[in-house]
Amino acid sequence: MPKNKNGGYISMKRFITFILVVAVLAMTLAGCGRSGNQADSVSKPSPAGSDKLSIVTTIFPPYDFARQITDGKADVTMLLPPASESHSFEPTPQDIIKIKNCDVFIYVGGESDEWVNKVLKSIDTSKMKIITLMDCVEVVQEETVEGMEEEEEEETVASDEPEEPEYDEHVWTSPKNAKLIVQKISTALCQADPKNAAAYKQNTKAYLSKLDELDAAFQDVVDNAQRKTIVFGDRFPFRYFADAYGLKYFAAFPGCSTETEASAATVKFLIDKIKAEKIPVVFHIELSNQKMAQSISESTGAKVVLLHACHNISKADFEKGVGYLDLMQQNVQNLKEALQ
Repeated sequence: MPKNKNGGYISMKRFITFILVVAVLAMTLAGCGRSGNQADSVSKPSPAGSDKLSIVTTIFPPYDFARQITDGKADVTMLLPPASESHSFEPTPQDIIKIKNCDVFIYVGGESDEWVNKVLKSIDTSKMKIITLMDCVEVVQEETVEGMEEEEEEETVASDEPEEPEYDEHVWTSPKNAKLIVQKISTALCQADPKNAAAYKQNTKAYLSKLDELDAAFQDVVDNAQRKTIVFGDRFPFRYFADAYGLKYFAAFPGCSTETEASAATVKFLIDKIKAEKIPVVFHIELSNQKMAQSISESTGAKVVLLHACHNISKADFEKGVGYLDLMQQNVQNLKEALQ
C-alpha cells in the first residue's frame, strides 16, 4: 500500500482516486466520459459557443458565493452532488475534465482535498485562477474538547519528518470569514473577467452588506443569551463559528471525523452535560442520520434541532435555489432557541 507524506498508509479510497486521476488525464485527449453509475455534478450550462467565464467549485459555500457575485454572467459548477457527503467525495472522470477546462477553480484546501492537489499537479494551470478557501482566512487547528470521541490513529511507520498539524477546514461557518472569502473570490473573478468586473463589484458590495447583517444578527443573539454553551450529538464543524461569537461547545466528534457511532462514555458525557446545565437543545448537522441526537433527546428532553454547516444541501433545496444566507438565517433562529 502507498504511504502518505507523514509516513502513514494512504487509504484504499485515496489510492483509487490517484489511479483515477492518472487514467483520466491519459484519456482526456480521447474525450473520455463518466461511467454511468456516477452522480452528476451540478451547473447551469450556457448555450453552445458561450464565452461566459467558467467557474468550478468543489462544495456548496464557494458555489453559492460565486453565484451571488456573478448573478448569471458566468457558468458556475459545483462538483459535489446535492445531498452527498463532502468528506467522502471522490471525483469522477468528468469532474476532473471540468477542472482542467475551467477558468476559475475554487476548493477548500484541507486534508479532504488531497485529491485536488494530485489533479492540479497533473494539468496545466497557467491560465487558471485558483482560490483556496483556507488561504483566505486565518486557520485554526482542529481540536478535541472535553468528552469528545478521540480519533483513531492511522497506522504509521517510523519517519524523521514531524507530523503536520491538522487544520479545521470549515472556514465558511463564520460569517466573518465568509466576508473575507467573498472578497477574495470577487477579486479573482474581476481579474479573470474584466468586462464584467463592474457588475461583479456591485454584486459583491450588496452581498457583503447582507453578510454584515447576518453577522450582526448572530452577535445580537449571543449578546442577549442566557447561556453560551451549545451541544452537538454529531460532528462539530463549527469551530470558526464558535470562536467568532465566544461560544463554548461540546460534541461527539470533531468536524472532519469519519466516525458515526460514539462510545457509551461519550453519549453519557453529553447527556450529563445537558442535564447539569439545563440545555434546551441538542444540535445535529445537515444530512446526518440524527440517531445520536435523538438518543440524547430521549434521555434529557432536549429538543433536536438542525444547525446547518452549509457543507452541502438537499436536492430539494438546491432545486429551489436556497443559498448560504438562507441557511444561516435559519441558524440564527435555531441558535437563539438553544441559548435561551
